[in-house]
Amino acid sequence: MRRISKLTRVAVGVASIALAATACGGTSSDSGGDGGDSGDKGVAIAYDIGGKGDQSFNDAAYSGLQKAQKEFGYKTADIEPTEGETDADKEQRLASLAKQGYNPVIGIGYAYGPAITAVSKKYPDTTFGIVDSTVEGENVASLVFAEEQASYLAGVTAAKATKSNVVGFVGGVDIPLIHKFEAGYKQGVLDTNPKVKVLSQYLTQTAEEGGFASPDKGKAAAEGQIEKNADVIYQAAGLSGQGVIEAAAKAKVWAIGVDSDQYEQAALASYKSYILTSALKDVGGAVYALAKSVEDGKPLTGTQTFDLKVNGVGLSESNPEFAKIAGLSEAVAKAKEGIIDGSIKVKTE
Repeated sequence: MRRISKLTRVAVGVASIALAATACGGTSSDSGGDGGDSGDKGVAIAYDIGGKGDQSFNDAAYSGLQKAQKEFGYKTADIEPTEGETDADKEQRLASLAKQGYNPVIGIGYAYGPAITAVSKKYPDTTFGIVDSTVEGENVASLVFAEEQASYLAGVTAAKATKSNVVGFVGGVDIPLIHKFEAGYKQGVLDTNPKVKVLSQYLTQTAEEGGFASPDKGKAAAEGQIEKNADVIYQAAGLSGQGVIEAAAKAKVWAIGVDSDQYEQAALASYKSYILTSALKDVGGAVYALAKSVEDGKPLTGTQTFDLKVNGVGLSESNPEFAKIAGLSEAVAKAKEGIIDGSIKVKTE
């Protein structure tokens, strides 16, 4: 089947997919839809570091798989990463899914770039997707997000909520993708109140060192920032972010979640009172959009950009305390309008 590469924006609502709480465990799963034929296989996802149960990035992807499974009634698969795995391991995992007949096959995270590049050429009749990276290929959809825009809104929130005029940022790994989160956040803080100081820390230099999968590292980083008077901390650290939230709750300061609405996550329920908001990234919506395009016989390819304009990123307001902070809702709404109409240009570095 011939694919035409194209640049499109897919309108998917952040709030349209309810994230199901999941527990981390096992290396893979394969579940069948009630209405699907035994040979009818649909979307398959291969998780990023941290796997299912991170209450954030990977779980957001799983929510999209669940929505597709429920709507289309077919078999799906979601497979966990392994510790210390190589690009060859990732390539073998994706090839196995394609060989079994799953379509589309999606790598959750930029680390799947080399594997998607190689496997997509071997299986030209399968649509592949990759989240957070751009891969060229006639049968590849690159699902990318304007993380900096949601992070800007998180920065506006932090500047309005802080009482100490010191706020924090904890990034999982020191890479360009996470720099986007930090850049947008800092700009949002300083545009709102130039007197606020932003403390930044990255947990590791490489993903292999556990920056996205070590709650203890996240907790220690947050505790260090709290000791320096930070009373709002935004984390973009995957599973490690749970440690940031725990530290913030213990110190009774605000945490800002990421990717999913972490206020609503069952596993974080004991800390939810201190999760002021979350910078949303509709990974689930992107997974579902690609699955639906394949199901409709018009598979998406090329770069698919999910930004504020199409509700691909956003900011949650689930915590009732959000609305009680003077001027916060109005400031966020104004900033969102400015980003969408182009009067606010959000930095990525």
